[in-house]
Amino acid sequence: MKNAIWIVLLGVLAGVLVVVGVLRKGRTDGSHKIGVVPKETVSVYWEGVRQGALKAGKEEGYDILWNGPEVETDRERQVQIVEDMMAQKVAGIVLAPSDRKALVPVVEKVHERGIPCVIVDSGVDTENILSYMATDNYQGGVLAAQRMGQILDGKGRIIIVRWTPNSASTDARLAGFTETLAREHPEIQIVDAQYPSPPTTDKARDVTDDMLTRNPDVDGIFACNATTAGGALTALRNADQGQRRIKMIGFDAWPMVVDGLEKGDLDSLIIQNPFKMGYEGVKAIVRHMQGQTVPKEVDTGVELITQDRLADPKVRELLGSQI
Repeated sequence: MKNAIWIVLLGVLAGVLVVVGVLRKGRTDGSHKIGVVPKETVSVYWEGVRQGALKAGKEEGYDILWNGPEVETDRERQVQIVEDMMAQKVAGIVLAPSDRKALVPVVEKVHERGIPCVIVDSGVDTENILSYMATDNYQGGVLAAQRMGQILDGKGRIIIVRWTPNSASTDARLAGFTETLAREHPEIQIVDAQYPSPPTTDKARDVTDDMLTRNPDVDGIFACNATTAGGALTALRNADQGQRRIKMIGFDAWPMVVDGLEKGDLDSLIIQNPFKMGYEGVKAIVRHMQGQTVPKEVDTGVELITQDRLADPKVRELLGSQI
């Protein structure tokens, strides 16, 4: 009888150890973790992506591994982070590629490993991904150009604060902007355009200062992302001295540029929905693992906001998700 009891107890103990082992394996092999890799981790824009990913992860019972380079142009670091995610055997990866070409090899490797990869914010030059979820960046540029035409009455001289080459998102914005101006407002002349190198707010301020100094009679500025908008706004405030003669259109919702919009120091902003990118990116990976069909492309939306729209509850909610 005693032997029988001991056999039962040993069997129960063995079962418990098996369960514990399975649970531990689940925690260490990454099977219930989804990696999210932004272009960089400093900008508050990416905090919107992180918050969206965390919300989706909580709803679906997945841990979110959040990691990215400190500087957007550190492509090697971003590649290494993706490699580390693969080594942890995560269930999937949500990636915002800093360079549409340089990140291709590692994205292809993710595909070869059978790990679903959702690309957000900015494209990559390969079809071997689960889905691409981003702003229609070309349309964002179109909206900015149409607004510039409106506020300058279809004629004038403007400067552009560009971003790093091979950033698919900003390249598309600039294409939408320049092509729309040429087509719809041919009397608006782009007299200068510069990249901030290194890509920092301070450098964006410096190149804007330089362009304004060399072109004191400009009528408008277009800054194509959050970093360039922040730097350009600082330069504009220094040069314009409160006259508000030069009309500026920015892109993205940094707190300082939203403050500038509230005060009337810039005319308008084109804003995205980074929260939705992070949220839908994680959800897409989970749906895929559940056998559901995931759309190959998702437009996460883009809007032009002016000072008078800041009181709109829809706009306040959108801004609140990212600043």
